[in-house]
Amino acid sequence: MPITRVLLTQMYEAAVAGAATGPVTTRGVEALGIPRDRRVWLFSFGKAAHAMAGAAVASLQRSLNQIAGGLIVAPNDDRSPYGTVAVLTGDHPVPGPRSFAAAQRIGEVAARMKSGDVGLVLVSGGATSLIAAPLRGMTEAELTNVFELLLASGLDIGAVNAVRRRFTRWGGGRLALAISPAAAHCLAVSDVPGDDLATIGSGPSVPDQSTADDVIEILEDAKLIDRLPKSFHRYLLDVSRGAEPETPKAGHPAFAHGTARVIANNRGALDAAAERARALGAGAVYVVDAPLVGEAVAAGEAIARWLIELRDRSPAPGALPAPRVAIWGGETTVTLRSFGSRKSATPAPAPPGGRCQELALAAARTLFEAGERGKGISLLAAGTDGRDGTTDAAGAFVDTLTWSSIQRAGLDPAVALAQHASNGALGAVNALFSPGSTGTNVMDVIIGIVDSE
Repeated sequence: MPITRVLLTQMYEAAVAGAATGPVTTRGVEALGIPRDRRVWLFSFGKAAHAMAGAAVASLQRSLNQIAGGLIVAPNDDRSPYGTVAVLTGDHPVPGPRSFAAAQRIGEVAARMKSGDVGLVLVSGGATSLIAAPLRGMTEAELTNVFELLLASGLDIGAVNAVRRRFTRWGGGRLALAISPAAAHCLAVSDVPGDDLATIGSGPSVPDQSTADDVIEILEDAKLIDRLPKSFHRYLLDVSRGAEPETPKAGHPAFAHGTARVIANNRGALDAAAERARALGAGAVYVVDAPLVGEAVAAGEAIARWLIELRDRSPAPGALPAPRVAIWGGETTVTLRSFGSRKSATPAPAPPGGRCQELALAAARTLFEAGERGKGISLLAAGTDGRDGTTDAAGAFVDTLTWSSIQRAGLDPAVALAQHASNGALGAVNALFSPGSTGTNVMDVIIGIVDSE
């Protein structure tokens, strides 16, 4: 592996370690101070579900709390950390039969809880799909189609989950409602900009601040309201006019005795990557404070231009000749343009790619077009969960030669970018980055290196 890729990989690994869910979950559970005379029921959902549950169980055992039961739902199978806690595998990024089965099991577990019990709800990225099931009167196939519609829409995660939690059985505080009057304590690993608890995993045990009218407005602005299944549309209108109840809001008795807080986020990952860059001898390290949002292509182009401008600037007087490093974090979006023009409510299959791969390919084009000014610049764009979009890759490495290398491989990178098929183009030149599942998920990291001259 080229030395630059080794350095980028080491910084990525440091970022993932900085968002490690085990230690923060341990501290979070200890801080709750759950009384020993209260039975604890463990609910752990998301890409970090196994690591979080394992840490929680160990902490609860040390404090001699009784773990009465519970359920772990993750995208991958693993052993349960405790005999009374079941494990199921859900579907991601769109719900399927395993998600529907998991949602049913959650209801069965919640029904066994008593008023003096405590529900420990551990939530991480991916939970929305993994435990999704439709509300009464809606079909599973319709819910799957709505998820696919939203994933292709280009809406940011806040808007997407405002819609998704409206239509899912456990979203928008409905889990807290189901286990009430037992208390629900939520510890969340944030995979969303702004660390909004209602958005992380669609907020199964926290109040939903959005209303049905807000959701209608989101769908109308995105021109998706007419593509919603009739039962979904009718439900929205019924809630809006008061014929159906709203999702539980702040002040509802279901939240009276519970707590909720974020225990890990993207900033921790960025800071850890920056610390590793300094330890590796970087001449200067820049952590960009503004979260990365918006369309992946535009973000990739902007990042490449930023790195080119950094290359053009001379190092500070007296600085040693060493690479300079810049680090971004956040979550971009990809709007499937051809998808958006379809009249059918049934979406087309997503092309092979993901937001990090699309961002990287767009950055590669900008570096290529910069000519000499783009030389000596490399970057890695990758999801901290180890998976990007519908692929097994977390993202990709690119530099000023990537674009022309794809061309020499007989592919047209411009067409791949326009068709959102970045995975094949990048894979043809061995540019994909596939570290495997990381056990955490705090959005994406983009790390750029500008070589010293």
